[in-house]
Amino acid sequence: MTMLGRLVAAVTALIALVFTAAPAAADPGGDVDGFTVGYLPAQVDDQTSVDEFDYEWGDVSFSTRVWERALEGGGARVVLQVLVMRGDRLSDLDAVRAFLAEYHERSPDGWELTPFDNRGVPALHGETEAFWCPEPGVAVEVRDAFGLLGQEELLATARGISQRPLG
Repeated sequence: MTMLGRLVAAVTALIALVFTAAPAAADPGGDVDGFTVGYLPAQVDDQTSVDEFDYEWGDVSFSTRVWERALEGGGARVVLQVLVMRGDRLSDLDAVRAFLAEYHERSPDGWELTPFDNRGVPALHGETEAFWCPEPGVAVEVRDAFGLLGQEELLATARGISQRPLG
């Protein structure tokens, strides 16, 4: 191969590397039903596997991405979940709270939640969950079911989720 040929091959490889690596940096957690997971906590690493599934419960459809870590002796523990829910009963944040209390079998009166701003959208968070209603009929929840991440990482993950523009 000539010197020019090697140079062209090297530049082509470098360009391919730049174009294939750039989306991963801007989109570390991928897409979940119209939402981009732009931040993942350090606990989600190369030892963590990811799975996706869809289901329906209580007239609400769920698109879910789950990151989990294998346990010694078998089985796995969920590290992080991102759920996108769609349904008429998810009309606003209060309706989402009532729905999730039922779904997670929480006492609606005893479920202590704190308001927070998620990119200009009112949201709520507890010890192991954060959720919001970006538009009527749509809700997003980030869950740390086993308390492995801590609230700071839970909220950073929630704030790192953005809705993809239509089109």
